[in-house]
Amino acid sequence: MVYVNRGEKGQIIGVFNSPQNDDSQLISPQAPELLEFLGQSNRQEDIQTILTASDMAMVRVIEDLVNTLIDKGVIIFTDLPEAAQQKLVQREKIRHHLSSLENLMNEDEGLL
Repeated sequence: MVYVNRGEKGQIIGVFNSPQNDDSQLISPQAPELLEFLGQSNRQEDIQTILTASDMAMVRVIEDLVNTLIDKGVIIFTDLPEAAQQKLVQREKIRHHLSSLENLMNEDEGLL
């Protein structure tokens, strides 16, 4: 997801990785109006922002693909380079930790 600022007529006038002010709006990198804005933009920063957001989504797709290939026995985890193995294990630990935190938060909601 990326943040956009809009002009007086509601048109996108800027794209950012984080909110720039209270008026910044979260938008999908695949939103048609954002793609149209980028097609007309000459600012390298706008294009880089959307590319970075897209890269983050693509990382998850590739990670899921690797896990599927391993689960189906098409490749073996140890066939991957050591650096790739370490990154996949690290991301799995982080995701597990986040999931645990979310479960704790959901359980606590009923207490109040």
